[in-house]
Amino acid sequence: MLILKNAAVMTMAGRDYAKADIAIENAKIAAIKPSIAVGSGDEAVDLSGLTIWPGFVDAHCHIGMWGDGMGVEGEDGNESTDPITPHMRAIDGINPFDRCFKEVREGGVTSVVTGPGSANVLGGQFVALKTYGRCVEEMIIKQPAAMKAAFGENPKRVYHEQEKMPMTRMATAALLRETLVEVQEYGRKLALGEEDEDKLPERDLKLEALLPVLSGELILKAHVHRADDILTAIRIAREFEIKLSLEHCTDGYQILDLIKESGAGVVLGPNLCDRSKPELSGLSVEAPKLFYEAGIPFALMTDHPVLPAQYLSVAAAIAVRGGLPETAAMRAITIEAARIAGIADRVGSLEVGKDADIVAFRGSPLDPRVGPSAVYIGGVRVL
Repeated sequence: MLILKNAAVMTMAGRDYAKADIAIENAKIAAIKPSIAVGSGDEAVDLSGLTIWPGFVDAHCHIGMWGDGMGVEGEDGNESTDPITPHMRAIDGINPFDRCFKEVREGGVTSVVTGPGSANVLGGQFVALKTYGRCVEEMIIKQPAAMKAAFGENPKRVYHEQEKMPMTRMATAALLRETLVEVQEYGRKLALGEEDEDKLPERDLKLEALLPVLSGELILKAHVHRADDILTAIRIAREFEIKLSLEHCTDGYQILDLIKESGAGVVLGPNLCDRSKPELSGLSVEAPKLFYEAGIPFALMTDHPVLPAQYLSVAAAIAVRGGLPETAAMRAITIEAARIAGIADRVGSLEVGKDADIVAFRGSPLDPRVGPSAVYIGGVRVL
């Protein structure tokens, strides 16, 4: 058993400790107590003077999908030849040997939700990963973690150049609705086939990938910036009773009451970037503060490589500069990020039974001059 001793512990689970020990066994947190005796077969690490936090969770990024410094050869995040590609799986495009994984975990980010970009109306399956492991299979927290959808400018731009649908926002919504209705019919035929094999439909991987979205098992992770696109995503999610997460949500602070009524998850960001396209004209570092004041839970993202994911805590610090309380900022990159991503049973807080993903700082994680002094993923020290 590994025992981390004598650190301040910020659990993000309701109880903090000015000084405590954490016992780790079989990659899980076995105990958190003011003092834990060290047995003859135990390893003890003295972290006096440090503060321990849960490993940070980036709820939306594309790490491994765009190879660092590789150009076109490493660009595997957008299959921009067909607007409907829900059967694409991030695990088949991620390069776990990309050097960014090392940089990210050394920045304190121990879990990422990564996947396809926003070229397509339906882009494929996101996956939740640890940032340490020999291969993708060993890094998986949850697969699939979400289905990616995109509204607004990106699909329009990609397919306008190809002179094919969708060239308008109407077409994006129409294609999504049409596909979801096809999924409903596919599911109906599968149910009939359980009674009569002759009625089984021909297997369709596109529609099959969307069945968990319609059943409510899988989050629809919707790329939205403008307020009208946010409302279109909410409208369609309501029509089909879909579990929705609003990603980026740049203009969301303009319609806080409607977002709160929808009950959708919210992942804000990145907040440290330029206004590189029209949809970002309303970008504001005060948005997290406004969501907080409205009582809407949210996570913060990096959208790596837009903002390198090792700077997730810097994004949180920028939100604090915009008026967000520090505690809320830390929740947005730990427990709230994990909850919205559907992985809070494993990560996001320090609790007995959860994964031993731990970062230790000498100073505040929100001080951009300070990096982690130690990082553990599954009880393995990676920094």
